[in-house]
Amino acid sequence: MAKTQLNVRVDETTAETARQRALQRGLSMNRYIEELVRQDAGETGRTFVEAAADFMKQYESVFTEEFGEERGRR
Repeated sequence: MAKTQLNVRVDETTAETARQRALQRGLSMNRYIEELVRQDAGETGRTFVEAAADFMKQYESVFTEEFGEERGRR
């Protein structure tokens, strides 16, 4: 996969925390940031799926009324 360079400005405390966390995990700073972004994206995806499931459960009766019992089970 091709890599793209990003330049990010953070305060010195945040930068030092990131350096220490990367070091503790045995990762380069690049890899550490990359993993944080992937984890965040995964959380967002999970949050969306959970919200969609809650929506479907909340409106299950409306869907059943509109589309019938059999369609709601698929």
